[in-house]
Amino acid sequence: MERRMVVAQADCPARRVPDGTPLTIPKDTFVTITQALGGNYTLTYNGQMVRVDGTDADKLGLEAEILEFPEPSDDQISEEQVWTALKTVFDPEIPVDLVNLGLIYAVEIDQAAKRVDIQMTLTAPACGMGPVLVGDVEYRVRLVPNVETVVVDLVFDPPWNREMMSEEAQLETGMFF
Repeated sequence: MERRMVVAQADCPARRVPDGTPLTIPKDTFVTITQALGGNYTLTYNGQMVRVDGTDADKLGLEAEILEFPEPSDDQISEEQVWTALKTVFDPEIPVDLVNLGLIYAVEIDQAAKRVDIQMTLTAPACGMGPVLVGDVEYRVRLVPNVETVVVDLVFDPPWNREMMSEEAQLETGMFF
């Protein structure tokens, strides 16, 4: 996608890159889209780089990504739905989701507390997008019915390596050899 300017159609939640600080782009504000990847948008807003989740794209006059789940039959958190949400979060530089990249190490659900704890890593410990990716994971998993709290623990042991990727992801990125 080439750079293009749009006007926010409604107040739009965003996160500043690279620290992940939440902010709101006010309605009627001009922003420049610099990248669209993995259903998310990277924008320039007030001289800052920010990331808008694809589920909020309609607030920028774009087609929103729909992440819907069936109405729950009880008050339990579905682990399958948590994994479904995680598969919608893409690395900002590699067009592969975090699950297939092998970046999600563990998911634990505390049904009583309505809490999901996630252990994840990054492709490199010095990755400057770490806070933004953590924010993406929290945002998407909070969309799962009955989830009230998401806690992401960024870990680097064991260190990530390409063998942790699914075969599909290795083929997609040309790292299958």
